[in-house]
Order: sequence, then C-alpha cells, then structure tokens
Amino acid sequence: MSAYAALSQAGYRAYTRDKTTLFFTFAFPLIFLVVFGLIFSGQEVEQSGRPYISYIAPGVLSWGLGNAAVFGVGFVLMQWRRDDILRLIRMTPTPTSAVLASRYVLALGIGAVQAVLFVAVAMLPPFGLELSSGWPYAFLMLVVGVTAFLALGVIVGSFTRTPEAVAAVANCVMLPMAFLSGSFFPLDAMPDWMQAISRVLPLRYLNDGVSASLTGSGTTGDILFSCAVLAGFAVVFTAVALKTFRWSDRT
Repeated sequence: MSAYAALSQAGYRAYTRDKTTLFFTFAFPLIFLVVFGLIFSGQEVEQSGRPYISYIAPGVLSWGLGNAAVFGVGFVLMQWRRDDILRLIRMTPTPTSAVLASRYVLALGIGAVQAVLFVAVAMLPPFGLELSSGWPYAFLMLVVGVTAFLALGVIVGSFTRTPEAVAAVANCVMLPMAFLSGSFFPLDAMPDWMQAISRVLPLRYLNDGVSASLTGSGTTGDILFSCAVLAGFAVVFTAVALKTFRWSDRT
C-alpha cells in the first residue's frame, strides 16, 4: 500500500504540473463538441428523429475518456521504461499491480472530472443536451470504460519505445475506432457493414452505454448489456497487458 500511495501521489503531482497536457486532456473533446454541436445545432437524425446532440455528446465524451486513458498510460509507461524508472521501481518491493493501480486511480479521477465538465458544457443553450433520469449509470460506464481502455493503453505502452511510436499506434487504434463506433457520426446513418464491424469494437459499447444513460436512448437492460460486454473487453485487455508488461527495454 505504501508503494501504491507513493506512486499515486507522484503521478498526480506530475500530471498537474504539466499544464499543457492538463489543458488539452479536457479541451480536446470539448473542441469536438463545440464544432459538431454548432454545425448540427437544432438538426435531427432522419433515421431516428432524435437530435444530433444526443448522438454527438455521448459519442465524443466516450471517445475522449478512452483517448485520455490510452494516451495517458501509454506515454507514461514508455517514458518510465525508456528512462529506466520502471527498472528502479522494480528494485524495490513494488509489484506490477501497484504500478498499474496507481495509474488506474489517476485515470478514473481524470475521467470523472472530464465527464462532469463535458456534460455541463453540452447542457448549455447553444448545444441543448437534455439528461435522462438514468444519467447516474454513466458513472458505471465510465469506470468500466476507463478500465478497458487503460488496459489497452498498457499494451500500447509496452510495445512502443518512443513518444512518436506511442502517438502513431494510439492514434491508429483510437481514430478509426471512433468513426466506426459512432462517436462522430450516428451509427443509425451508417451502412450495415460498418454497423457490423462496430460490434467487435469496445468503443461501440461505451458509446451505447453512455448514450443510453445520458439521453435515455436505451433501457436499463441495454446499459447493463453494454457494461457487461465492455467488462469482457476489460478482462481480455488486462490479461494481455499483464502478459506483455515490461519493466525495461532491455528485456
């Protein structure tokens, strides 16, 4: 516990001192919200009759949460391994679980603040997002989603050796997934084959769960189904992450 507490405190201090990263972590998804929200303001999706904001806001929020988790842990693990910080940590009685748990708690905290800020902006008059009574379920989706995408970020961070490689691999994973999962464009308006592909992507279920929670686009059963599928992805990604985790580039 002492190792976990020390790593958590160090991670928090390092994150809050990096003002540029701190700013863009929260600003990046808000920029997409503002752009798409203003472009499609007052418009409805023809296939469902629902306002565009009810698709855009949950989708961009889900993508922002996943993106922050993948990039955050991916860059940190790569840098710590490259600078031999992980090797030094390994020389102490610190298990792998303490290293990853410290990053996990930080990612959950960032995700919670990110979600609250994002929803508050989306509810402003220019965008007009209206919350359903099931909005508290969004926090359950946040926890499971951050778990899955943090594990995915650990895998990315374990295989990459430079910041450029982390950015390239993470973007190659997250950007196509965002478009294919309906984060930027309603799945209802996509071809059937794209909707079929989306069913094997974790972001699809985070989008669905968050959307059902915030806008009432689905039932409680739909939310729990999305949560269960996403939890399955989290288990698989975590198993792979623990298997591929490396303390040093020399091994």
